[in-house]
Amino acid sequence: MEYKSTIFREYDIRGIFKEDLHEQSVKLIGHFLGKVVSKDKRVAIGYDARSHSPQLKDWLVSGLNSSGCEVYDMGMVATPVNYFANYQNLSTFDSSLPDCAIDGSIMITGSHNPPEYNGFKITINKAPFFGEDIYALGREIEQNWDLEIKDNTTATQIDVKSKYIEFMLNEFKELKGLDKKLILDCGNGVAGVVIEDIFNGLELNYKGLYCNPDGTFPNHHPDPSVEENLASLKEALKKDGDFGFAYDGDGDRVAVLTKKYNIKGDQMALLYAMDIENPIVIGEVKCSQVMYDELEKRGAKAIMYKTGHSNLKVKMKETNAHLACEVSGHIFFKHRYFGYDDAIYATLRMLELIAKGINLDKEIEALPKVYSTEEIKVKTSDEQKFPLMEKIKELLQNPPTNFPKIVDIITVDGVRINFENGWGLVRASNTTPVLVTRFESKDEKLAIEYENSVNELIKMAQELLVSSE
Repeated sequence: MEYKSTIFREYDIRGIFKEDLHEQSVKLIGHFLGKVVSKDKRVAIGYDARSHSPQLKDWLVSGLNSSGCEVYDMGMVATPVNYFANYQNLSTFDSSLPDCAIDGSIMITGSHNPPEYNGFKITINKAPFFGEDIYALGREIEQNWDLEIKDNTTATQIDVKSKYIEFMLNEFKELKGLDKKLILDCGNGVAGVVIEDIFNGLELNYKGLYCNPDGTFPNHHPDPSVEENLASLKEALKKDGDFGFAYDGDGDRVAVLTKKYNIKGDQMALLYAMDIENPIVIGEVKCSQVMYDELEKRGAKAIMYKTGHSNLKVKMKETNAHLACEVSGHIFFKHRYFGYDDAIYATLRMLELIAKGINLDKEIEALPKVYSTEEIKVKTSDEQKFPLMEKIKELLQNPPTNFPKIVDIITVDGVRINFENGWGLVRASNTTPVLVTRFESKDEKLAIEYENSVNELIKMAQELLVSSE
């Protein structure tokens, strides 16, 4: 079985079942992750709806056991339920278990990727395990590739899901009987494993679409940031609904829809901030300038930071922020919660705003009007994407004479170029072989001009990179 370093990504470990994630690689991931976990080596595992997730779990458990870990099995859960386990004592789930927290959790999930993909999201000591830690794990596995690990699937079953549901029912009991027609599209992911129980417990009036977990995703791809995946939800909403919510494959990302608007993550952050006193809000570099300007105008503190759920969790802890967001629908609450991205919790917080009489459509319509492109992906290779970014930065020091006037450049994650009437972003994706671009202006023609100018700059950088090789 072949070793592949490409499965070790910036935020998680991800690859194709049996090609990249096979018995040898997964057992070694479990073994060497177990070596990283300190203290009592108590590790909890959960998995998503993909057909191969239980097999990956068995291989992973064998590796963890071989390193001396005590393994706890949550079964099929949403990623936020997995994260939730890190903030509860084991005795909460079973009085016969120790009255202490786990030392780490691993979520087996391919998130919104195609059905043949899977992977691992890792939390150790309540912090994301990512970046150089993941790359170092990959190097250690490569050096010990021939290590043999026996099958040992011993694990203690724990019911985290019930405690998570109980927490939500208690936290949001004021929503009971909310008089709104709600539509939920779980996309056959694992959000439905918990959200229906919560909505039933709160006696909410809802219709569930594709709430049964099915890792083949027979109805549509579970990525709510892609408009075509929202077709069923929009149709149901138009027919008989007030608000709609759609989830990705593992339940940590949400789309919020009214009959008129698909509310993006940065717009959600503005809405949520209305209900937090003196909020500190972190947004990724892809967020609209409208979000940052409006937050500051309202007396909040807005911080721009790197894209990626792991980066935002770390920055939240560092700055004591109340809230963080990504445009794609990852919403992180530290205010009244634990500081991780949870689409189910974000749904309930949105329903709180609705219950308080906040008109979502009017709030969106009151925002300054801008034209924003969707994320545009420029294909490259994993080997070239970061050198290409360096070439782009060099060219921006002395741009072509016909390049739009640059006000300043933010380099927190790639380059966000502020022009006189808008901005353009170019950054290397940490998870795929592409550059990601996005553009915004009050004038649609200017946004297109920025896009064309930056695309020409990318082509120049590509040519320079090829000629220098």
